[in-house]
Amino acid sequence: MADAPLLIAGLGNPGAQYAKNRHNVGFMALDRIHDAYGFSPWRAKFQGEMSEGKIAGRKTYLIKPQTYMNLSGDSVGAAARFLKLRPSSLVVLHDEIDLAAGKLKAKTGGGDAGHNGLRSITATLGSDYIRVRIGVGHPGGKSAVVGHVLANFSKADEEWLDPILAAISDCTTLLAQNDVIGFMNKVAATLHPQEHTSKPEKN
Repeated sequence: MADAPLLIAGLGNPGAQYAKNRHNVGFMALDRIHDAYGFSPWRAKFQGEMSEGKIAGRKTYLIKPQTYMNLSGDSVGAAARFLKLRPSSLVVLHDEIDLAAGKLKAKTGGGDAGHNGLRSITATLGSDYIRVRIGVGHPGGKSAVVGHVLANFSKADEEWLDPILAAISDCTTLLAQNDVIGFMNKVAATLHPQEHTSKPEKN
């Protein structure tokens, strides 16, 4: 429904101590979108920080849950229900350890791959929302995952982090037009103009 409002949720944990964690890359991406498109100041609402504006002419709301990651669905679900949105009008930006650092995939629906923020949202709203998976790399062993995602981005990460956040922000107009595959392809083309070969996921 292109005429329905769009809700974009960035996932992370509240508080300065988490601000630069890999797990907070969803917050970081949402902040870029907020600044790039002239959204209203953040306000406390639905157990989160919320802002409103327009992207590509479509009324859009941004939300950063302040519930901590595991309860993201409490905040996002409350906002989506208040706005009377279908899951197809929800975009969730989140970190993804199963993607190499600096890679991005976008898809509608699917599993939660052990991501507690997605699990909470799915439990609240079902799975048919759009996920933008921002790769932060895998530490190698399962026991190291929590330490990896709750650690700050490294100096080496800075080389790819700023470009991918800028590309997500620049290409969000395509998400506002319901073009998930176009969004993913344009981000890939922006980051790697020589290898414009990104293809949609099948799962």
